Amino acid sequence: MQKKALVIIDIQNDITKNYKDVIDNINIAIDWAVSNNIHVIYIRHENLSAGTRTFKPNTYGAELVSDLKIVSENIFTKFKGNALSSEEFADYISKNEICDFYIAGADAVACVKSTCYNLRKADYSVSVLSDCITSYDKSKIEEMLQYYESKGSKIICLKDLLS
Repeated sequence: MQKKALVIIDIQNDITKNYKDVIDNINIAIDWAVSNNIHVIYIRHENLSAGTRTFKPNTYGAELVSDLKIVSENIFTKFKGNALSSEEFADYISKNEICDFYIAGADAVACVKSTCYNLRKADYSVSVLSDCITSYDKSKIEEMLQYYESKGSKIICLKDLLS
């Protein structure tokens, strides 16, 4: 396995209908990762706060969507926006010496943003797949891509990744 990972963040039933706009691209990115011997990692969010309406543990809403290709058992749960807050995820990347990350998923202004920021802060290489992310408010995606870039992430589209 290469020391690289494709990380798919929060493509769960409760996330947003907008994931449908990027699910085909995410699945293509998964196929690319598999064919290039790159780790495929899925991150799930669960809300533990009382009164929460979304991502409740052990509910349909917290499950990964059925149209997402699952090609590995690398499914980690986080309870905060930053995927590195999942000890299991952090241990996995440490154990496998992963230093290059390709990011796909939702929500661009929340969990994707926090994960990219914290991976860069920890000096990892981060590439955001611009056509493999979505948000509750899709008008914010362009602004987020500029933010990721300003923090040292590379912005690439799926076509460039595949070529």
